Amino acid sequence: MSKERENLNIVVVGHVDHGKSTLIGRLLYDTDSLPAGAIEKVKKISAEKGKSFEYAYLLDAFEEEQKQGITIDITMLQFFTEKRDYVIIDAPGHKEFLKNMISGVASAEAAILVVDAKEGIQEQSKRHGYILSLLGIKKVYVAVNKMDLVDYSEERFNEIQAQFNEFLNNLNIYPEKYIPISAFYGENIVSKAKNIPWYRGGSILETMDSIKKEQGIERKGLRFPIQDVYKFDTRRIIAGRLEAGTLKAGDEIVIYPSGKTTKVKTIEYWQEKDKTDKVTAGMSVGITVEDEFFNKRGEIICHKEDPITVANVFNANIFWLGKTPLVANKKYKLKITTDEVEFEVLSVNKIIDAATLESKADLAEINKNDVAEVTIKTKHAICFDEFTKLQATGRFVIVDGYDVSGGGIISGVEDSLRREIKELKTNNLAIRKRLVTRKEREAKLNQKGRVIWLTGLPGCGKNEIAVKLEKKLFDLGKKVYYLDSSNLRFGLSSDLAFDRKDAYEQTRRIAEVANLFADSGTITIVSAVSRFKEDREYAKDIIGKDSYTEIYVEAPSEICQKRNPNAFKSDSAKEYLYEKSDYPTLSLYIDDAEFNSDKKAEAILETLNLTVEYYI
Repeated sequence: MSKERENLNIVVVGHVDHGKSTLIGRLLYDTDSLPAGAIEKVKKISAEKGKSFEYAYLLDAFEEEQKQGITIDITMLQFFTEKRDYVIIDAPGHKEFLKNMISGVASAEAAILVVDAKEGIQEQSKRHGYILSLLGIKKVYVAVNKMDLVDYSEERFNEIQAQFNEFLNNLNIYPEKYIPISAFYGENIVSKAKNIPWYRGGSILETMDSIKKEQGIERKGLRFPIQDVYKFDTRRIIAGRLEAGTLKAGDEIVIYPSGKTTKVKTIEYWQEKDKTDKVTAGMSVGITVEDEFFNKRGEIICHKEDPITVANVFNANIFWLGKTPLVANKKYKLKITTDEVEFEVLSVNKIIDAATLESKADLAEINKNDVAEVTIKTKHAICFDEFTKLQATGRFVIVDGYDVSGGGIISGVEDSLRREIKELKTNNLAIRKRLVTRKEREAKLNQKGRVIWLTGLPGCGKNEIAVKLEKKLFDLGKKVYYLDSSNLRFGLSSDLAFDRKDAYEQTRRIAEVANLFADSGTITIVSAVSRFKEDREYAKDIIGKDSYTEIYVEAPSEICQKRNPNAFKSDSAKEYLYEKSDYPTLSLYIDDAEFNSDKKAEAILETLNLTVEYYI
């Protein structure tokens, strides 16, 4: 029995004139993957247009598309190498078809972003980079095309690489490779180009074959959403479809969100020929379990070693198609796997206009065809995975009234929020003596525990900088944790208002938590408005001046309002003053709403000399 061939879905995106279709056409041509008659058809079309052979026309499925000279829809093309089978997703390169591009990218496992070596990085190139970021595609390869138009210049190639890295890194995209090519002449497509001797990497095809595919859906953690429970003679049969993993009789399972454990007694079957003790992803099955629980639709069965996330607050990227705009604090219905739950959008963090591909300054509502980054709170805790880890349990549909009005994917949830957010009160607390000192922990970690306190008005950019700083320190091998004051509002400070008294208490609580992290030897990054100097000075006293570094992220009020308009809606907020500290602090100045947070984080690393080892 022959081994089943591996399959990889890869999307190709890029500016409309940068040669994306030519690259795909050349791949098909050079790998002999074209259907009979395709080449003759293209020769005829090219001749009629008075052009030489156009590889891009190999992709044009409709005559209307050829007349327009642009690809207007998602095209799925298959071709094969000795290693694996490929599905090439050709996504539209112009702004009018953003929605189609999104639907294509969502099923991809890797992406090739095509850039014209002569024209360089265009606005569309950046927008497509953003879409890749939005959908969480991490395996990104940049093909620098039309190298023949710049005399195969290594200097130009390096220039584009540096410029694009600066932009993509700011979106948390770190391209695996940059590949210089000439798609029209077939250079560096299937085999290495003679005209690019300075390039030592592989061709496009060699690079594609080197991409490591994620493990198969059947080898991922078990995800079995309960569709219904049927009473059949003396049995209670739990029915549903396995979305991931495998399940067999005798397995110990956990039913979420309750967390109750039991064992699979039987895998049920209708006919004798269907009898089995093991089922895999994609199969619709019925099972019985040893313990009698009140199971219901929407619960998800997992193995103990692969738990699913249970929470009611998470971040998501949504695509709105509703007749009326989506607004924060309105009740909608969310459908995910077999579960349905009421939810509201707590905050709209970013909106992209589908017509212009521009970021919107007004975050008050999400209009039809908009793409948005939001924070969602469901009425009760639900089960889910991040979309990049498992698509089936990471995507959802939004219902407004009786209409399906949008959809989305879950982009992530803070570790501190992987639970249902609720108030917790107890007096049964005591501080116990430790047997390990702070100095011993710091020596073990080879770093000094400290707190980096980023402060400034809402919208100044401190949160974006903090996220990048944490990632950079983590990549350097440091033990680091980012403590976002907004997250504390959901739990530790959910009882606090926003008046002067509670603002002081919020800062005190943040400082107490940050001090515990620093005591463990962790480099702790705090982002908090903490606009009153008295409050920050008290925080410094709690943490200790030797462990406390305050960084004031200063931005003009108009920049802050543009970046976070919701924080400045009330009349009182318009006079939102910030009190600078009396003691010396570091400052970062933000003069652009679209500033580069990656560079600001690097500046902090250099200033505080955090890249060196503490104990040598």
